[in-house]
Amino acid sequence: MAQKTGIPKGTRDFGPIEMERRNYIFSTITQVYQRYGFKQIETPAMENLTTLLGKYGEEGDKLLFKILNSGDFLSKIPQPSQDLDSVKMAPFIAEKGLRYDLTVPFARFVVQHQNELNFPFKRFQIQPVWRADRPQKGRYREFYQCDSDIIGSTSLLNEAELVHIIDDVFIALNIPVVIRINNRKILAGIAEKMGASDKLIELTVLLDKIDKIGITKVMEEVEALGLTNESLTLLTEVHKLSGLSIVEKLGSLERLIGTTTEGEKGIAELRELFDYLQEMEIENEIAIDLTLARGLNYYTGAIFEVVSKEVQMGSICGGGRYDDLTGIFGLNNMSGVGISFGADRIYDVLIEMDGFGSTTNQSTKVLLINFGKKESKIALKLAEILRKNGISTEVFPEDAKLKKQMNYADKNNIPYVIMAGADEIAKQVYQLKNMTTGEQFQLNQNDLITTLQ
Repeated sequence: MAQKTGIPKGTRDFGPIEMERRNYIFSTITQVYQRYGFKQIETPAMENLTTLLGKYGEEGDKLLFKILNSGDFLSKIPQPSQDLDSVKMAPFIAEKGLRYDLTVPFARFVVQHQNELNFPFKRFQIQPVWRADRPQKGRYREFYQCDSDIIGSTSLLNEAELVHIIDDVFIALNIPVVIRINNRKILAGIAEKMGASDKLIELTVLLDKIDKIGITKVMEEVEALGLTNESLTLLTEVHKLSGLSIVEKLGSLERLIGTTTEGEKGIAELRELFDYLQEMEIENEIAIDLTLARGLNYYTGAIFEVVSKEVQMGSICGGGRYDDLTGIFGLNNMSGVGISFGADRIYDVLIEMDGFGSTTNQSTKVLLINFGKKESKIALKLAEILRKNGISTEVFPEDAKLKKQMNYADKNNIPYVIMAGADEIAKQVYQLKNMTTGEQFQLNQNDLITTLQ
């Protein structure tokens, strides 16, 4: 009985058309990164678990794919093994794991190669990552991240440059987006004003819940946290700022939390960032979103999140400022800021928008028809000339019926077909057919090359 085939849940096969479309996304992002002077690196798919564990919180650690040690790993388990649960047993049978993201491996890379790098160091990295998550729409167990970071500089010009990169990428991909911006220091200022600096994460969750569950329910949760009615009032006032312009929002924030140490710093940083952005030609919508609280365990300043205006998909790009990411590996005071494009979600957005043009559905520009052994030799020579002139060319391998060869070109989205039978060879001309319009032309070799280029 034949074995049933399949792939693990949360992973996907990509055929030729999908690969052309994915490469279109990767090349678009790469070209933008390179225009801004970023240099590409790669890190191994697997890292030592000592590098990965403890960097993503308890829940993140559970989502790490661990790799069993080679050889007789069971012999390394202490006796009696029945006293060990799966968590305690893991270090004895697995020393490596698949990377969870590109950020922690990048921090390890910077520390390991610090004497070889020139700072500030501008890096980009496009590679797959793996998470043992529950697969759902827009969430996979294997997916690509397209990261860029500027590390070794505290200048807010870097944040402005990354916003411009985000704008350039989504303009190039023709995806209208909203670029949401916040600052962790502003969230810390709100918590400080409430006298609840130790409840920062809980407060940001409540701020985001006001629209979803209503002020009455939020009031109950505020009381459960042991906070005062004044705290609820401040949360409500901050929430009401959502409809204001950027200038009005910053002014109101100054009135509400400008007297707090962290709030004052956060407002000043946002003002400086938006001053820079005013000097740039940003086409996509930019908004201050005070409910944006991603990455609070490691972001220390600006926070970015990007969503599509046309497709409900969640975040398709995100990032922020981190002040001591490399400190976990012993290199302190190395501030950086970075963003990450979610290529798989961007792919899904473009599919829903029908945003992939016909240019991403073809790899071959012209097919040479095979009329027989003698003619195929002429076709091979011509194919070599066309390829040297930068024209992607195929020769049909068999002298099959003309209809079959034409169907092959049609199904593979090959836009041109060249027919060179005995008559054409004798006249040293070639019959070129446009598969889209049906037009046919008789051309000599030089005109043929010029037309196809």
